[in-house]
Amino acid sequence: MTAIDLSLRVEPGTPLLELENLRTHFKTERGLVRAVDGVTFTLNRGESLGIVGESGSGKTVLSRSIMGLLPSTAVNHGVVKFAGRDILGLSSKEMRHLWGAEMSMVFQNPLNSLNPLMKIGKQITEPLKLHLNMDKIDARDTALQLLRDVRIPEAERRLDQYPHELSGGMRQRVMIAIALACGPTLLFADEPTTALDVTVQAQILDLINEQRRNRNMSVILVTHDLGVVAGHTDQIAVMYGGKLVEYAPTKSLMRSIPRLEDPSHSRLATIPGRPPDLVNPPKGCNFAPRCLYAQPKCHVEEPSLTPAADPAHVYACWYPVGTPEFEKRDAELQETGYMPDDISAVS
Repeated sequence: MTAIDLSLRVEPGTPLLELENLRTHFKTERGLVRAVDGVTFTLNRGESLGIVGESGSGKTVLSRSIMGLLPSTAVNHGVVKFAGRDILGLSSKEMRHLWGAEMSMVFQNPLNSLNPLMKIGKQITEPLKLHLNMDKIDARDTALQLLRDVRIPEAERRLDQYPHELSGGMRQRVMIAIALACGPTLLFADEPTTALDVTVQAQILDLINEQRRNRNMSVILVTHDLGVVAGHTDQIAVMYGGKLVEYAPTKSLMRSIPRLEDPSHSRLATIPGRPPDLVNPPKGCNFAPRCLYAQPKCHVEEPSLTPAADPAHVYACWYPVGTPEFEKRDAELQETGYMPDDISAVS
């Protein structure tokens, strides 16, 4: 079977990736876990999308659903189009032609993702030989250039080292080099800066951004940290309880970020409660049990994504910031001593 070349058929300004009502469920002893529950969005060639949400919101499962990297217990429904072709129903054999060549993923923990018994050079050259049919010499030369592209010092020496001989930041750069090796048109970065110090985090994010621009590549950045996506993505999608709830940062999540101007030992703002049970989700809005602004309707009817004043901005909330119902409830909370923006639905 020949490789599936999809990227060449993507016209500028047309969607590279289209999701329509994507649902990913897992069969468990407790019942059906609705990990991804009806997600719809599009991503154009060269754009970047940040998918944010707390742990258990479904953001990692969403990216793995798109790439077809799920266990046999997963059940998928909906449409996932890559370069105009629905890939949700492709077999593992067909998807192998897309992995690396058309779409790649930078995983969360490079020490677990890299083979500890294989030298760095071999781990980079293997996909080059498999997808691009390079010989040993050309593959090594390309691997060397990739390490230089991701700014690894003494790149030639690093090719003959093992993962444990590199720092955490360099291992993450190696993961990026492997993901970029075959020139994919779509790159998933799943928590790419976890466990890295702040300086290295910024370098990794700038590196991904630089490679995106240089290669006209689309990027989906998955994280729970709004500071990571700020300034590094064109769009932000907020997930909660397996659903897409907004295309912009929520007020609650933004307020949860610690600020340098806060006094020492200031109490961090948190959202009370726990994420919804994805086997038995609550009626109405998934966030209603944790929302101080929730009203009776929120506990009965599920809100759908609604366009805001800017058509590119959509949100799922019955009483968003600025509505009379929200302002009335906000005034009540201030009278009782709550901070006016301690918690809200989407802004």
